[in-house]
Amino acid sequence: MKIGARNQLVGTVTEVKKGSVMAHVKLTIPAGSKMASVMTVDSLEELGLKPGDEVEVVVKAVSVLLMKR
Repeated sequence: MKIGARNQLVGTVTEVKKGSVMAHVKLTIPAGSKMASVMTVDSLEELGLKPGDEVEVVVKAVSVLLMKR
């Protein structure tokens, strides 16, 4: 499948929290950084994601906001 997103990483699923409609999937990426994804429960079940699974992480951001600290 070809996609337009250029930010692609490999990650490992660390935690899955399943609600009634949506699921929150936490993962680690290289250098121990953490990311998360929110998806429908249907998508979660279709992918069969569980802790320990290796996944391809595709990031496509429409806007990135910065705030000076």
